[in-house]
Amino acid sequence: MNSLESQGPTGPAAARGERRRRAPAAALRRTGWIAMIVLAAATALITSRYLTLDPDTFLTEQRAVYLAHLLPLTLHVGGGVLAILLGPWQFLPRLRARRPVVHRVAGRGYLVAALVTGAAGLFLVPDSMVGPIAPIGFAVLDILLLATSAAGFAAARRGAIARHRAWMTRSYGLIFAAATLRVWLTVMPAVGVPFEQAYATAAWTSWLINLLVAEHVIARGPGPRPGRDRSGTGA
Repeated sequence: MNSLESQGPTGPAAARGERRRRAPAAALRRTGWIAMIVLAAATALITSRYLTLDPDTFLTEQRAVYLAHLLPLTLHVGGGVLAILLGPWQFLPRLRARRPVVHRVAGRGYLVAALVTGAAGLFLVPDSMVGPIAPIGFAVLDILLLATSAAGFAAARRGAIARHRAWMTRSYGLIFAAATLRVWLTVMPAVGVPFEQAYATAAWTSWLINLLVAEHVIARGPGPRPGRDRSGTGA
């Protein structure tokens, strides 16, 4: 076999074949992104009711705690709502390529919101219900959110773009725990799991599941891997 034969088919036919092979993956990514947007918007709508500070909107078991910590509650919910709404748009390659200023401004807004919601959340977790399991789970979530968001910002400042994207993917996975939590707390009691047990497990599963998904997205993402910067060399 000569060298041309060993290279396989080339030209327009090969390009069309490659596009056909990539089409299902692209369709799956679009579907996932749309689902993420819908869940993020629904979660923001539900949780934003807390910003009215109306006690009737608070979780009954946590009402006294929330009333005693209105400022941390407002910062935690407000930051979370902004972050969960901004995050999905940062994953759009066209936005990054065609509107880099918009991407940077939205990214900074996301970063501030994520840091605020994580820090404020730490003030609330000591009084969370179903202790100590749930408080520890939520505390780990808030600490990881602060750490991944800060690491993403630091990577961007160094110009390590692949690492920046990886860390911010993890960060948004942790922010999206707000959506996963509500899905979990809807499904588990519906299948007979007591609410307190569902709540205790949700404090961990809501973000552990999301981090696993984030690592899958990072591993299969386009471009250089997280350990390399945009030039392809080690960061």
